[in-house]
Amino acid sequence: MKARTIFLAIIACGIALTACKKDETYAEQKEREVKAINNFLGSDTYIISNDGMDTVLHVGKINAISEETFEAQDSVTDLSRNEYVLFAKSGIYMQIVREGVGDRLEVGQTARVIARYLEYNILSDSIQSRNDVFYWHTNPDIMEVSNRYGLYSAAFSTANGGGAMYQTYGNTSVPNGWLVPFPYIRIGRQLEADDRIAKVRLIVPHSEGTQKASSGVYPCFYEITFQRTRD
Repeated sequence: MKARTIFLAIIACGIALTACKKDETYAEQKEREVKAINNFLGSDTYIISNDGMDTVLHVGKINAISEETFEAQDSVTDLSRNEYVLFAKSGIYMQIVREGVGDRLEVGQTARVIARYLEYNILSDSIQSRNDVFYWHTNPDIMEVSNRYGLYSAAFSTANGGGAMYQTYGNTSVPNGWLVPFPYIRIGRQLEADDRIAKVRLIVPHSEGTQKASSGVYPCFYEITFQRTRD
């Protein structure tokens, strides 16, 4: 009888914990996200492959700077100090690893852009999706990006079944966070041996991420290269 009582008590506790998790408020979820981002900023983070066999990327401890500081240093992030600029309104952090070659996307222009990326779920400490591997080499994510008076919009192409982002999330919506770098980078192609295409790193809170991130209230880290398609 005593054993049965203990067993029922354990079940009751399990049900209660599950109910508490389901009843977590949006405010609590956002607080958890903020804590996860702050921990990520202050940790000497290594992103490990999901099989645990390889180090994919060393992010390191991040030195966050303000938009004012960013503008004062000609919209450049100092890689030697591992700087990321915080855009306070959106909560997005950005590091410009390479400005890129070619031209900026001017007002009124639209460009087809190849994006190769790594997506890391900060909350679950795991790689969520990526197309920067050989499997996706011939079918990368292609974005149609437009600059309308400084407001950027984009959609993923579904040609050939779409790239990894489209196939993972099932829609053509480009996360708002992916558009933040465009005023600061150049979109071109590698025409010479020493040409380097644009490369950025981003920390994107749920409100600026994919629809899945938005509904799940979790932040993601991205490393992305942008390259103009051939005309």
